[in-house]
Amino acid sequence: MTSSRDTFFGYLGRYKLQLLVGFLAGSVSATAAVVPPRFIGEIIDALQRSDTRFDAIVGLAGLIAAFAAIEAVFRAASRFLMLDASRKAEYQMRNDLFAHLQRMHLAYFQHQRVGDLMARMTNDLAWVRQMMGPGIMQGSFTIITFVVALLSMISVSIRLTIIAMLLMPLTSLTFWYIGRRVHVRFEALQAQFGDMSTKAQENFSGIRVVKAFSQEEAEVGDFSRVNREYFRRALSLVAMQGLIWPSMSFIVGLAVLSILYVGGQDAIRGEMTIGQLIQFVAYLYLLQMPMINIGWISNMFQAGWASLGRLQQIFDARPAITEPVDPVDAPIRGSVELRGVSFAYGPTIVLHDVSFRVPAGGSLAIVGPTGSGKSTLANLIPRLFDAQQGEILIDGVDVRRYPLRTLRRAIGYVPQETFLFSVPLRENVAFGLEEALSDAQLEWAGDVSQLNGDVDDFPARYDTMIGERGVTLSGGQKQRAAIARAVAKDPRILILDDALSAVDTYTEAEILRRLRGVMRERTSIVVAHRISTVKDADEILVLDDGHVVERGSHRELLARGGLYAQMYRRQLLEEELEVDEEKEQHDKRLRAEREGETTPYRRPPGMGGMGPEGGP
Repeated sequence: MTSSRDTFFGYLGRYKLQLLVGFLAGSVSATAAVVPPRFIGEIIDALQRSDTRFDAIVGLAGLIAAFAAIEAVFRAASRFLMLDASRKAEYQMRNDLFAHLQRMHLAYFQHQRVGDLMARMTNDLAWVRQMMGPGIMQGSFTIITFVVALLSMISVSIRLTIIAMLLMPLTSLTFWYIGRRVHVRFEALQAQFGDMSTKAQENFSGIRVVKAFSQEEAEVGDFSRVNREYFRRALSLVAMQGLIWPSMSFIVGLAVLSILYVGGQDAIRGEMTIGQLIQFVAYLYLLQMPMINIGWISNMFQAGWASLGRLQQIFDARPAITEPVDPVDAPIRGSVELRGVSFAYGPTIVLHDVSFRVPAGGSLAIVGPTGSGKSTLANLIPRLFDAQQGEILIDGVDVRRYPLRTLRRAIGYVPQETFLFSVPLRENVAFGLEEALSDAQLEWAGDVSQLNGDVDDFPARYDTMIGERGVTLSGGQKQRAAIARAVAKDPRILILDDALSAVDTYTEAEILRRLRGVMRERTSIVVAHRISTVKDADEILVLDDGHVVERGSHRELLARGGLYAQMYRRQLLEEELEVDEEKEQHDKRLRAEREGETTPYRRPPGMGGMGPEGGP
């Protein structure tokens, strides 16, 4: 397992030459910065002598300006090189994080909050970049300036240097004490930021439910509580960070006061000149910014290292679904077989010893009560999950031996929960294809899925931009778009997981009629609740509590009078009741029209509210 330190130096190591050049430029800049105080001291001493020429003063002033210009040029070059390297490292790390998450298995995301992942890839990554860029840059400037200034101070007065350096342990102790608390409070703040992001993301994703149940005020209240806690933790962090600056100012002020007291006495006794004393004080003030920077850098590294630890947790996660060690390089024809497959989500077993075989070009339907394991079974074939026991074979080869790209490109999968991207409808249908979808192919896929009729009413047909998660489409339109996306791949295996639940019975019949021609050319596995969807399959599998309780054709299963027959009779009864209810409503409307009156609204017994006249 890679440590945060290895990750940190690993990314910076890619740009070590650029960082080295930036460090050298910073060294030149820091060295140039400590030269002007020497000239200032000489100017002051020269002004005290009567024989000083004005052109000599001008020459020293010119040298001060020249070294200031050198410092500015090399500091700018150093900043550009170091900050550019940090931006490149951030760019590479963000790409690597996204690519790593793309390789993670489906179960990983079922146990992670999307808002927290987004917070780590934005806020935490920004802090890591700050540590890699401004943190290292200012740290190098501080070290170089401190060393060069210290040597210059020693050249003026060793005793004054010792007095000034006696206060340094106080700064180290301050940084150590405050820095530890900054680290703890920053981790708590970042965790709360993840909670806040998750709350906002869930609210925006479920905005239809929020509005349908009139929960806007309640959601605002819940978010305010989460935001209030974030505000409290942020203030706590800022309060702790704010202690560093006053502490640094106090320590530097104390050092200047001590130097003026002791150095002033030396100047009075003639042991050093006024110019040397001013020069020494200038060096001390030159150290003030590096000293303050130490506190800022300490905060930055504490926060950046905490953020890097959160990112390292993502890097350390390993996908449970991996590429095969000995991959099979063979085209997939489409026969599917399960042998004694069992599967569990943690301690909950959802499939028990399931076996079946579908020949290439054949069709299998899977039905059963809610929670019987139908969708889980469909997810095992494209290796969205791996079975804990048993074998899943395609063309007689274990699916674990196929490269994931080869396996999944051979499968057209319509999941139970349809997801569409916020791009034009054309791109949603063509999602996953290596080449652009031609208009003829697009029309064919839309005809099979019965999507063309709806698309004709869209302002730009298939080029119409749809909202996030397909929010501008109805449930049935989203399902039909997903079916079009699956058949457009021209897969060898077609899996429909309750893909017609949101369409009406007439549209379902039309889609099934067109799908039969598609299914004859490829292996089809259909998961459904409606018997009308599955009755024409070659074989029907009935699941109950993860067990295969019945199997056979539609006629055979009806003849047995088991669970399948019960489901069929129940659905027939529901359809009859729906027809009767529609007929009754139709008759009521006809009677009302004949009588010239409308049917008044009758509130169900026990329901509160105001009556027509405003009374209860």
